[in-house]
Amino acid sequence: MNVATELPEIYDFLLKFILIGDSGVGKSCLMHHFLNDVFRDPSPHTIGVEFSSTLMRLPSSTPAATIAGSRIPNSKTLKVQLWDTAGQERFRSVTRNYYRGACGAVVVYDITSRASFNSLSSWLADARALASPDLAVVIVGNKLDQEEDRQVPYLEASRWAQEHDVLFMETSSLSGENVEQPFILLARSILLAIESGQLDPDKAGSGVSYGERALRRVSSWGSGLKSTHRGGKCC
Repeated sequence: MNVATELPEIYDFLLKFILIGDSGVGKSCLMHHFLNDVFRDPSPHTIGVEFSSTLMRLPSSTPAATIAGSRIPNSKTLKVQLWDTAGQERFRSVTRNYYRGACGAVVVYDITSRASFNSLSSWLADARALASPDLAVVIVGNKLDQEEDRQVPYLEASRWAQEHDVLFMETSSLSGENVEQPFILLARSILLAIESGQLDPDKAGSGVSYGERALRRVSSWGSGLKSTHRGGKCC
């Protein structure tokens, strides 16, 4: 178990991610397991929007620094805001307001629900219309732990993602399988776009802004850092 300590932390970029998809597909459980390394039980439906944030440290594509003759791998620290939106239709007019300024979208469906997969086109169209013009998207097929009830084949979903020019993977927010990967994929994609010059944080509407020094609660995880700030529900 990781032990959190108070450390001064510099984050290089601030990113806004939205989690969208039909009600009941496991968006809140996916986010909760990613942030807390544990399944959320019980998991009530989100009312409106729920907010959290985390710090992620990822390798940079820029050259490593040399200090006292030793090469020090370069990395960037990203502060990622996570906006988990309600999937019920009656909240769509409210939750769409939170798409603005997002540079990344995690669009979730349930592999045991053909209907939730069929809704992906609508969710993706809304996100691309309202969020950053350079929006990065990952499609997530959740509930891998219910493989015996699968209604959406992996290859079909993978082809759909390729046709719509988005990333794709399957997860289980119950077992924790792959729960970190959608967020890491998005963050890496956006960081690469920044460092290659394809995405300019100074450009209005980019969905990315430069960071600043702040005191953060930081804990080591995997190859990077993650800290969590839980916000209350709104709307």
